[in-house]
Amino acid sequence: MKRTSVALITGIAIICCGSAALAETIGVHKVFLPHDVKWGATPPSLPAGAEAAVLYGDPTKEGMFALRIKAPKGYRIPPHTHPKPELITVISGTFNLGIGAVANRAGAESLPTGGFSSMPPGVVHYVFFDEDTIVQINAIGPWSLDYVNPKDDPRLNVAPNIPNPDVSTSERQ
Repeated sequence: MKRTSVALITGIAIICCGSAALAETIGVHKVFLPHDVKWGATPPSLPAGAEAAVLYGDPTKEGMFALRIKAPKGYRIPPHTHPKPELITVISGTFNLGIGAVANRAGAESLPTGGFSSMPPGVVHYVFFDEDTIVQINAIGPWSLDYVNPKDDPRLNVAPNIPNPDVSTSERQ
């Protein structure tokens, strides 16, 4: 009985200290209404064509952050990994998520508005957007993407992602 009490008190202390540490990282209470979100350029690790808004924290620094991505119809992110866990919530539209080193629409799972995905570090995945979509990424920074194929990395500017008008959409994917 005595050991149980000590374990219970220790557990409560750990939870309280953890909550205090989380509260310290959050700082001040903030509210963002949809019309308050300021959209701008995406991080350089993402392909051109989408917009981003940082709601909380700084994805380039150590610590928690919330990042929204507004992706237009036809936007895609080639196979990549992240070094840290990533939580993704679909705010509007549809988020098509596939697992594996080869982007294959048939293998992608469609997450509708309200859908959620938890992505462990190191899992190779890719994304397609068949309609205008907004997703929110919650993670711990610094956030980064490591592309399976270096030619897909927009930071390297090896081969720009310019669709060939002579190739149908299904052949490109």
